[in-house]
Amino acid sequence: MGIFGRKNATTAVATPQAPGPGLATLSGTYTLDTAHTTIGFVARHAMVTNVKGGFQDFTGTLDLDGTDPANSSARIDVEMASLDTGNADRDGHLKSAEFFSIEEHPKMSFRSTSTEFLGGDDYRITGELSLLGTTKPITIDLEFSGAATDPFGNERVGFEGKAELLRSEWGLTWNAALETGGVLVSDKIKLNFDISAIKSA
Repeated sequence: MGIFGRKNATTAVATPQAPGPGLATLSGTYTLDTAHTTIGFVARHAMVTNVKGGFQDFTGTLDLDGTDPANSSARIDVEMASLDTGNADRDGHLKSAEFFSIEEHPKMSFRSTSTEFLGGDDYRITGELSLLGTTKPITIDLEFSGAATDPFGNERVGFEGKAELLRSEWGLTWNAALETGGVLVSDKIKLNFDISAIKSA
């Protein structure tokens, strides 16, 4: 959807309308359903393919304000020992001191600082990611994927999200040069989120 329009030969930026009235009923505190939530990452390997991984052990809450999304917030805590790429040797290397150093830094955390409604089902949440003793800002683009009451009476909301970061900014600098040029592991990492959260009673 375009955000620019022309009026009287002057370009104007259109501001997003407020969220639909149905979203107001979604206001409340939600807990991540870890059995139906995915926190994943993608890294370029050897300049030719992608390696995908994720985390199996995490907790998180969403405080949603359906009337004024700017008042919404999120927090997530991840146990780094739960990292899984489907390969035990690679996982062991990633958990070692050359990468995540999980014995010294067992957790990764995210705390939101602002939330912005972009229009339609799209939102942008900015916050601070803490990893390896370093805290830096990160921006996550979220798409609201729906709300429903499940067969057990739980009120659920869903979001899909994505973000990009440079791992070197958090001190993840290990790499190896390739004979053909380039490096073994990309600095840019893509994060993917598929979130299902249950409203607190």
